Amino acid sequence: MSSRDTDRPIRSYRDAPTRSVSAAGVNFAYRELGPESDVPVVFLVHLAANLDNWDPAVIDPIARHHHVITVDYRGVGASSGVAPVTVEAMAEDIASFIRALGHRRVDILSFSLGGMVAQALALRHPELVRKLILTGTGPAGGKGIDKVAGVTYYDMLRATLARKDPKEFLFFNRDSVGKSAASSFVHRLEERTADRDAPITIRAFQRQLTAIKRWGRSTPADLSRISQPTLIANGDHDRMVPSVLSEDLHRRIPGSQLVIYPDAGHGGIFQYHDEFTSAAIDFLADRPIRTSSAER
Repeated sequence: MSSRDTDRPIRSYRDAPTRSVSAAGVNFAYRELGPESDVPVVFLVHLAANLDNWDPAVIDPIARHHHVITVDYRGVGASSGVAPVTVEAMAEDIASFIRALGHRRVDILSFSLGGMVAQALALRHPELVRKLILTGTGPAGGKGIDKVAGVTYYDMLRATLARKDPKEFLFFNRDSVGKSAASSFVHRLEERTADRDAPITIRAFQRQLTAIKRWGRSTPADLSRISQPTLIANGDHDRMVPSVLSEDLHRRIPGSQLVIYPDAGHGGIFQYHDEFTSAAIDFLADRPIRTSSAER
């Protein structure tokens, strides 16, 4: 039984059960919560992430207004199969997953690698996507994207030496504000104690890094073909996917809106989760985006 079949929809990501659906020869693990909707919001997650890596401070406010679906990529977490080595293959998987759930159109909220998958999905299957939210991400052929592996391994080493979660180094600035935001973020990810997802394997992690490197070295796509309303967000000091690439996306996607959070890194949407979720909800509702601490 899914949350849409109950009298009281699940409102907290911490309580959303893990489910499975078969599509394209894969059993995709997913979670859903929020009120029933003809156009759900599908969340596409970052490198090395499983279902447990979505911040409830981002998921829960949006799920008060929209039906939210999160999913493990092929070969990641509880999803079966072998992780793809191209972003385009991931996009085809997501298209199959969406159709297997019976949805004809969805909104997409994506972060980092998920934003690359979202772009490929919108270009390959425009009929499936109503609106796009791209955060902490960049376009195919974007300068510096092929260096993600180097930055990732370096920060993983730093985190190991400091006995910290690597995301504290990868997603946040290492100043007092960033360290505080990082600690709060990691704590929120630990709120769920039951029905935790399986961690990504080293093999799947390496295959995802290969996909990102290929994306960074590929021929730039014609992003003017993306006609869906698009919101782009990032921190102003993204070391993983350089912030200038968010500006590049904004220039190349017609009519897109850009929000840049000051004194924030790759995980700017998690550091500014209140402001970001407010902007996302306004965007999905066709209302003007209200910004306080952000620049547009």
